[in-house]
Amino acid sequence: MTSREVLNGPDITRAIQRIAHQILEKNRGPGGLVILGIPTRGVPLAKRLADVIAQIEPTWEPAFGQLDITMYRDDLARVPTRPVQPTALPPAGIDGAVVVLVDDVLYSGRTIRAALDALADLGRPMAVRLAVLVDRGHRELPIRADYVGKNLPTAAAERVAVALAEVDGQDSVLIEPFDGPSLGEGEDGQ
Repeated sequence: MTSREVLNGPDITRAIQRIAHQILEKNRGPGGLVILGIPTRGVPLAKRLADVIAQIEPTWEPAFGQLDITMYRDDLARVPTRPVQPTALPPAGIDGAVVVLVDDVLYSGRTIRAALDALADLGRPMAVRLAVLVDRGHRELPIRADYVGKNLPTAAAERVAVALAEVDGQDSVLIEPFDGPSLGEGEDGQ
């Protein structure tokens, strides 16, 4: 089995623009929105999403940040040590806000469960939504994305590799063969 590209740079840009419009439509505008990226690749995706929303709604003061979930993960004993990333919230915080969590790949749901736990320690949003670039299935927890760039049904022996220019120097999404342990989304086994 060889790698195959399923999204290229323009595809990713279109997906982000579509998600931005869907968020604004569901929220009835940008009021009260906070966009939070989950490191690593969820952060640049969240930044791009916030930038698109700001272009569509020029009066919106972007409320953007990042949410580190490292210490909330349930696989700390199994996975090599990870560096803790900073959590950065907008100055107004998240209380009463509509928080949109952003990640690159939704797989088992465990990363998002950790993000919800981390979020609960930081405040009480009015609502929490989930935006992902890719939903590959194989959920282990009852978690679903509200906004999806691309649904990619995959086999357990496949891996979804997201590359973003801000982190990797280029934009692409590949499906690759993978025979390692299942680690959950956001990890080498995504």
